[in-house]
Amino acid sequence: MSSKQQRVKLNNGYFIPALGFGTYKPREVPKSESLEAANLAIDAGFRHIDTAFAYQVEEEIGQAIQSKIKAGVIKREDMFITTKLWCTCFRPELVRPALERSLKSLQLDYVDLYVMHYPVPMKAGDDDFPSDNEGKFLLDSVDFCDTWEALEKCKDAGLVKSIGVSNFNHKQLERILNKPGLKYKPVCNQVECHLYLNQSKLLDYCKSKDIVLVAYGALGTQRYKEWVDQNSPVLLNDPVLCDVAKKNKRSPALIALRYLIQRGVVTLAQSFKENEMKENLKVFEFQLSPEDMKTLDGLNKNFRYLPAEFFVDHPEYPYSEEY
Repeated sequence: MSSKQQRVKLNNGYFIPALGFGTYKPREVPKSESLEAANLAIDAGFRHIDTAFAYQVEEEIGQAIQSKIKAGVIKREDMFITTKLWCTCFRPELVRPALERSLKSLQLDYVDLYVMHYPVPMKAGDDDFPSDNEGKFLLDSVDFCDTWEALEKCKDAGLVKSIGVSNFNHKQLERILNKPGLKYKPVCNQVECHLYLNQSKLLDYCKSKDIVLVAYGALGTQRYKEWVDQNSPVLLNDPVLCDVAKKNKRSPALIALRYLIQRGVVTLAQSFKENEMKENLKVFEFQLSPEDMKTLDGLNKNFRYLPAEFFVDHPEYPYSEEY
């Protein structure tokens, strides 16, 4: 199964599987479901798993990986594992301890990719979402270029093979790329990306800098009440998408994934259902015609399901820029 999957070369020579399994879990879903989903995903053929400290499922992901290694289903080197540095740990002295905590939870000696979750630092401390009495998030003023240097040291220490960013706009990426004494370029920028927010300008920018764009929310997000406006349009019900799906005798979800992969975007797909996981991996079995791609390009409306409004007051809020 996994041999048929495409891989994308990163700017440091490592390869990332073009389709990854996303592991975000809303609070109301029990952690046992994350463990079960990760086991199913590995069995279905996923070899790229994307998680994060903030998702609070690293232990479950680690248990799944270890049990599949013990069962002889996979070897560690078959897997590409990403986790993310949370915003409360951007002070340089907190970066390596945060990574080591994630490695311990994941039961791994190294991760393949470690990513800054947002460009916005939050107040350090035991609370992952520190807020004041009025419920406003407490932000910090660390320069993410200093955080980046600490990430570079983690790579030099062998704790991570590749380092990248997430939710950065092109001006923020530019600041890292132009940083004096830059040792390693970010290999990726992981952002919300789907048919309604196709990120064509950011994608072109990233390609010009040899940075891979990684898409989350590729199917229009899972529409979790905590974060997504329930009145927002349901991507997979889009009539144009459904027409293209019917024409290609595929599901709307597969077309939505194929559209991204065909543009060179590494794509994360999230599901708790085995049949959906298996179906998502069929994205490599067909191609969309140039006409279909053009039709799908026309669906873009620069619509964000996840505007991260809790960061809007911070000068590093990434989405004030066009891209």
